[in-house]
Amino acid sequence: MITVHHLDNSRSQRVLWLLEELELPYEIVQYQRDPATLLAPPELRRVHPLGKSPVVTTDDGLVLAESGAILETLVERHGQGRLAPPPGTPEAVRFRYWMHYAEGSAMPPLLLKLVFDRIEKAKMPFFAKPIARGIAAKAKAALITPNLQRHLDFLEGELTGRDWFVGDAFTAADIQLSFPVEAARQRAGLDASRPNLVGWLERIHARPAFRRALQRGGPYALAD
Repeated sequence: MITVHHLDNSRSQRVLWLLEELELPYEIVQYQRDPATLLAPPELRRVHPLGKSPVVTTDDGLVLAESGAILETLVERHGQGRLAPPPGTPEAVRFRYWMHYAEGSAMPPLLLKLVFDRIEKAKMPFFAKPIARGIAAKAKAALITPNLQRHLDFLEGELTGRDWFVGDAFTAADIQLSFPVEAARQRAGLDASRPNLVGWLERIHARPAFRRALQRGGPYALAD
């Protein structure tokens, strides 16, 4: 049996979605964020030393973290040709690229925006507020926002003439990319001006497995 150590409002929702797409049985161990810090609880460190989610464990002793590694491993073990293109094809290269791009390139500027947004809103002595907010505003204007717009333009262009990011079929790469694209819609200005990305979000939201994963894991607001 696969056990998903699932943190509310987190990347682990993608693991539940993949398992639903593969129609695999699984159990959920639920964890809640600290309401003040929004960090994962210390109990997760008993499962994996980094104390992060997602983590999956199996009856044969596997303990695996990192959403991309989890998705790839589950598809390799249980996919039976589903949710990944055949090895050695151009689509397989594209699949690998998107699986790594999602966390390696797309998420860092989104996390930076989250950090600097919090700096602007943080409680601090009145004399420090103008300095902190000024630094945050300059960092966002000069670095973070242009970088985010570049990524959104890139993703929008990659969906021109196609429904999914790899070939003509939905794959685990679409699941992996869902977190940064959802985050961009919630806090980085993704809107109807990029119809390809908005349409892609509508298609993934309409998938029955996506809806089942939300029913089991709960709605999520992408806190990290």
